[in-house]
Amino acid sequence: MKKKILLVDDREDNLLSMETILEQDGYELIKASSGRQALKILLTELDFAMILMDVKMPNLNGFETAALIYERDKLRHIPIVFITANTYGEENIFKGYRMGAVDYIYKPINPELLRTKVSVFIELYTKNHQLIAHEQKLIAINKSLENEIKERKISELKAKDLNRQLLENIDHLESANKNLDRFAFMSSHDLQEPLRKIRTFTDLLFSKYKDIFDEDATRYISRIQKSAERMQALIKDILAFSKVSSDRSAFADTDLNIVVQDVLTEMDSTVQEEKAEVTIKHLPSLQVNAGLMAPLFSNLIGNAIKYRKKDIDPVINIYAKEESTPEAGNNGFKDIKGKYCRIFVEDNGIGFDQKYADQIFDMFIRLHGNNEYEGTGIGLALCKQIVEHHHGFISALSKENAGSTFIISLPVQ
Repeated sequence: MKKKILLVDDREDNLLSMETILEQDGYELIKASSGRQALKILLTELDFAMILMDVKMPNLNGFETAALIYERDKLRHIPIVFITANTYGEENIFKGYRMGAVDYIYKPINPELLRTKVSVFIELYTKNHQLIAHEQKLIAINKSLENEIKERKISELKAKDLNRQLLENIDHLESANKNLDRFAFMSSHDLQEPLRKIRTFTDLLFSKYKDIFDEDATRYISRIQKSAERMQALIKDILAFSKVSSDRSAFADTDLNIVVQDVLTEMDSTVQEEKAEVTIKHLPSLQVNAGLMAPLFSNLIGNAIKYRKKDIDPVINIYAKEESTPEAGNNGFKDIKGKYCRIFVEDNGIGFDQKYADQIFDMFIRLHGNNEYEGTGIGLALCKQIVEHHHGFISALSKENAGSTFIISLPVQ
């Protein structure tokens, strides 16, 4: 069956433009010229794979329409991509994501970028429905097993058989999750090729015709190049994020002092350029995946440097809480089951309101706009995933204009 896409824009030329770009891919395109018309269509048609919606519309804007759409449980599964000609402040961007947006596309629309993003979300929609169907099947199987247990007293042999079936169901769910992780990895990987072409051809275009471009054309080319660079960074971070859950490298006794020193060596040019002062007090040796510890500390140190105060050199302290007891080992940390080692990464940067301390570890959540600080909104989510991969947890303490402290808690064993 053709995948249905709802196009919402108050301008007919914009609707025609999106229709022209997407119709070649065989989608069924339904058009609405206002938020109210879109809501009317959704009263009877629920099987849309995604919605492409303009933000700025009369009467009901895109954000308001999205909020009304997601008031209905049957519509909450439909991803909404906002299309806008404006670069909104971070607050409005967050507002869009809170309303349910999964992405933004900026005007003028790049046809290849639009087609690529739509194909990714359509594929995710297809995979999600397959997983839902699989989950419903497993729920039906489990319900059948529960009814069978209630209806008659089963023997020990029957109980073992039921347990085996439940274990098989768990294996199926794990397999489905692995397939989803693999799909996310492949999708991000496949996005890089068209993106490389965009960057290559815009560079060639600018090099060849820069002498005849007017100021507007030069600005447009620059915006395309910056958007492509940001998307490339985003894809790189998504790939890193998707690799963590599949990383089965063995844990080994690792000196974290060496890991952090290696990270600082790689970041030496940035540290020197920003005149950052990094102090490392004695860190423990723990059973960890050394390959994952490096991006963990790299992200935290990089953020501490990035979110510095103006005209104040960054000062970063990395240390761990030691237990000075007779049972402590050579590194000063007790080697007892159930104990956690707490590692602190403390800076003197701009900080943030403590009420956002949990949100900052979510994917694509950023407290500052791209115009202020570059980034993809994945770094801290990656840190959280790495720490949880080690059966630990990460938290943050901060105050606006008073620096931040990130606390990594890792099990000693």
